[in-house]
Amino acid sequence: QVQLVESGGGMVQAGGSLTLSCSASERAFENYAVGWFRRYPGKDHDIVATTNWNGGFTYYADSVKGRFTISRDNAKITAYLQMNSLKPEHTAVYYCNILRFFNSPEPLGSWGQGTQVTVSP
Repeated sequence: QVQLVESGGGMVQAGGSLTLSCSASERAFENYAVGWFRRYPGKDHDIVATTNWNGGFTYYADSVKGRFTISRDNAKITAYLQMNSLKPEHTAVYYCNILRFFNSPEPLGSWGQGTQVTVSP
């Protein structure tokens, strides 16, 4: 099974930017859609953005449209989440996971450690 490792989180002030990375363990990553999720304390994983196997199609949650951009580089077996104009409510742990389809965001893999994003006022 494809294993994914998230990185790139950190602490930023409101209005700042971060780029998260999702590095895969094997080339089979190319065969899957991929999604970014976030989890608030005590809550389930919520979908943030998804893209299909080649990055040609994307989906964004309404709360991040126009601020976040999902992309992938299959040559590097890595997906990214560019986060701009961050707000304190974007503070959460962010995870990536492989999906069967970009418009059916049910995760297929196990959850990794995630990467913490903290946005200060």
